[in-house]
Amino acid sequence: MNESGTGAAPMSREGVDHALRQLRADAERISAALLDLDSHAGSQLLKGARLTGETWRRWDETQRKVATLWRLFDAYTSVLDEATALRDSTNRPDVDVLLTLTAMLTGPSVDLPDGEVPLDQRTLLGPERKRVTLDEAVQLMSDEYEAAAAVVVAADNAWTALLLPLDDVEEGWRDAARVAHELDGVRHPELDRIGRELTAFGRIVRTDPLSLVSGSGSEAKADTSRLEALSKALEAFRAELAGAVAARDGHTALVDRLTGAIDEVAEAEREARESRETALLKIDSPGLPDPVEPSAGLRDRLAALAALCAEGRWRELAARSADLERAVATALDRVRADRDLAAGLLDRRAELRGRLQAYQAKAGRLGLAEDARISGLHDRARDLLWTAPCDLRAATAALAEYQRAIRACETETGTRG
Repeated sequence: MNESGTGAAPMSREGVDHALRQLRADAERISAALLDLDSHAGSQLLKGARLTGETWRRWDETQRKVATLWRLFDAYTSVLDEATALRDSTNRPDVDVLLTLTAMLTGPSVDLPDGEVPLDQRTLLGPERKRVTLDEAVQLMSDEYEAAAAVVVAADNAWTALLLPLDDVEEGWRDAARVAHELDGVRHPELDRIGRELTAFGRIVRTDPLSLVSGSGSEAKADTSRLEALSKALEAFRAELAGAVAARDGHTALVDRLTGAIDEVAEAEREARESRETALLKIDSPGLPDPVEPSAGLRDRLAALAALCAEGRWRELAARSADLERAVATALDRVRADRDLAAGLLDRRAELRGRLQAYQAKAGRLGLAEDARISGLHDRARDLLWTAPCDLRAATAALAEYQRAIRACETETGTRG
């Protein structure tokens, strides 16, 4: 064993110089990393926040780690400074100096801060040693740095994901509360519920963001589902408020629009009645449903909206007018469907008449006008189609038989030719 007690051969002068340059460069990188960690936005937010819960616990632990990091770094640089000063004291260091430098650069030369002896280097009676090598000190600092940085980054990411969206939702809630008060001046249970939950969630976000983080490392993400649910509920309430404001500011136009729509339903009812009456006269067993005339009930509902306007119940007015608009649209579709069904029977009769005339012309071209059988089939179909009420089923069957007979004669003529 040499005089330094390391058991290692002395390094060469060039080896010492190279090691010092490398270690000094490492020290500069470590210093820069520690300064970056201290100035990181997450660190600044954590320092300035009134923390609670999980975040307080982890930040308190992280601060102790960072303090230890700096103490260990100071011990590390002290060894480097001492070694550099010794090396600079002579241009041609002798063996004793090289042995001392070798011991400082490769042996256990860095004093560990109190309480920071690694667990695997301790016994029940205390630490086996209180010094580590420069390389071991770097490894210890790296481990502590990574743990501290993970907490800072996790908190920063959580705040980044939640703070601005939270501010937006809170601003939206305040705006909704103002509009709601201007509308009717009463409290709204749903808005109050959203406000209470926002307050509670905002307290967690601002004081304990890490309690909302799941996963670790690059997989760590803040849970935004609760904020998203509150935002969705608030947007639904604000949409309701917007409808109420629109109803308040444009209730005259709203009533006029609904009146016009109900008048359209009434006109469709008139057309449906006329089509039904005509179909009952001209079509045998049309199978039409009983007529529906919802316009009277719709006008009653429209009249009831006037009371809401007079009492300034704008949110209720918006909801009930929206329901009425949907009811009017449904009624109009129903009445028009009934009208079209009746008109469709008459259209079907007209279509059959047109086809009969077209096949009569074809029979004439084929020289079948004097054919007694063909003429008899034509007359039967014609009588059915021009007799009121018309039996559409029988007329359709008679016309089909007339068509088949003409096609058969046409085929037979073609075969003989």
